[in-house]
Amino acid sequence: MSARYDCTDAAQRAAGLSEAAAALRKGELAVLPTDTVYGVAADAFTPEAVTALLTAKGRGRQMPPPVLVGSRRAALALVEDVSASGNDLIDEFWPGGLTLVFRSARSLAWDLGDTKGTVAVRMPLQPVALDLLRETGPLAVSSANLTGSPPAATAAGAQSQLGDAVSVYLDDGPCTADVPSTIVDMTGAVPRLLRRGVIPVRRLRQVIALIVEDGEEEDA
Repeated sequence: MSARYDCTDAAQRAAGLSEAAAALRKGELAVLPTDTVYGVAADAFTPEAVTALLTAKGRGRQMPPPVLVGSRRAALALVEDVSASGNDLIDEFWPGGLTLVFRSARSLAWDLGDTKGTVAVRMPLQPVALDLLRETGPLAVSSANLTGSPPAATAAGAQSQLGDAVSVYLDDGPCTADVPSTIVDMTGAVPRLLRRGVIPVRRLRQVIALIVEDGEEEDA
């Protein structure tokens, strides 16, 4: 049976974080709030847990989950190198709603799916998420919904879709953005927009040069 903890209550928040960390260490799944939408998490270094995450969502290995981190140092340990543009984006937008795709460190023993040697990394601006990530280390996290359904903006919405496939739900109220993160590919010579999200193109272009291929130069 799943357990849901009200993280707006200090005692439940502490208990929930402890139970979520314990579940993740055992290879089970947990749902956590982020600054965009609720996410379903697995230990990034336990392949069976990542497989369970993809199965719970009805998603294949061809769509590997991003990795959330609790610090810049944790992110840098996962990637081969970070360009000047990458450092500028991290300085400006982390923690926050920007996911960056890098070449993953070749020394890492993990299996996130068919990543083609890359990893998508983000540090969220959400206290409950950051506390959990600092306890567990990097987590593979995807939006807490069934593939093809809208992302969940509440823990209850996530639980209605994922049910007992998830051991622990951390409920910190509705996510304020209700919009997914912006994704930028940092693996080429010039950063390239992969997905529009909560951080608009115009803000990114105030910091770096950016390739946008969908024909729309600016967000509203």
